[in-house]
Amino acid sequence: MGALDHLRVLDLSRVLAGPWASQTLADLGADVIKIEKPGSGDDTRAWGPPWVEDAQWGEVPQSAYFVSANRNKRSVAVDIGHAEGQRIVAGLAARCDVVIENFKVGGLKAYGLDYGTLSRDHPGLVYCSITGFGQTGPYANRPGYDFLIQGMGGLMSITGRRDGEAGAGPLKVGVALTDILTGLYATVGIQAALAHRDRTGKGQHIDISLLDVQVACLANQAMNFLASGNQPPRLGNAHPNIVPYQDFPTRDGHIIVTVGNDAQFRRFADALGAPQWADDPRFSTNTARLSSRDALIPLIDVRMRLKSTASWLEILEQASVPCGPINQLADVFTDPHVLHRGMKIPLPNGGGGSLDIVGSPLHMSETPVSYRSAPPILGAHTETVLAELLDYDRDGILALKNEGVVSTM
Repeated sequence: MGALDHLRVLDLSRVLAGPWASQTLADLGADVIKIEKPGSGDDTRAWGPPWVEDAQWGEVPQSAYFVSANRNKRSVAVDIGHAEGQRIVAGLAARCDVVIENFKVGGLKAYGLDYGTLSRDHPGLVYCSITGFGQTGPYANRPGYDFLIQGMGGLMSITGRRDGEAGAGPLKVGVALTDILTGLYATVGIQAALAHRDRTGKGQHIDISLLDVQVACLANQAMNFLASGNQPPRLGNAHPNIVPYQDFPTRDGHIIVTVGNDAQFRRFADALGAPQWADDPRFSTNTARLSSRDALIPLIDVRMRLKSTASWLEILEQASVPCGPINQLADVFTDPHVLHRGMKIPLPNGGGGSLDIVGSPLHMSETPVSYRSAPPILGAHTETVLAELLDYDRDGILALKNEGVVSTM
């Protein structure tokens, strides 16, 4: 039993932020019905290579991107541009607890699938709208994409090498982090709204935007600016508030060292054979080390180059100094701890084999996450869902297919 197996979610979203939220809810047990456009489906189905081939999908491979965000869902292919398609989706919404959508502001109103319309007959509906810039404000009608928002929201201004270094300049994060964080905030908001509904019987509209999320997630860097009025500089892999907290070159590679307090720094200095640093007024406190960053880091750099990464890992771990390697993904997915924590899951397929997927980080003692099904082929559940929830018979579904309203597997 999943924590949310009493809930049904209608997912009208595509690409990443919305599907990430619905996948999280699905992992926790919710029945997620993914509405897709007949013939093409979610945009990310075509975002390959790489492709993931699996016996259960027959000759229709799925993009690795699509697979990353769509497990544990049922796919229903419906054309909402058709009046009957609109009635189908509205009928499904009436039988769901949650709707998630990421259409442009006001885009679903023309189809009668907006919150105002659906909530009139379903006042308990929790309806989550995900957009680039929100439902209100001067940018509300603009399209929003993760890369664009990382730039506009300030993240790129603090990411990248220092000015003056080779390769300096603003950089985006190597994964669509704003989309992921937006999906997680959406999940939090949805569950909060459901808790409110449980007490009052009343649903609500959740307005969540990528830009709002990106600004919120600047966290300490945002407060550094608000407190000082100074733009935080790009520091490469260094930390704006803690020193030393960065990567260092070793004799054969690199190692990350994250010294979080003065006691750790004393142990670090001892391990490097420089115990005098801990009593040097330039380095004895984190505040002093921040001011003396440019003096301290070169001293550490020289000593770290003398031994291999493996040697330093052993020395620093024995000294209880937080440290670690910089892994390639091949290292990540063979790491014994990562495997122990279930972050690579073999999901059984229809051909007797399995498909490796990334696991959920949620570990719950009473209601564990479940991996029930691989991401579905487009329209795989159209017939089942229409029959189960809307009482369509085989002839009725065939008529819808002939009219181009729905498609099935």
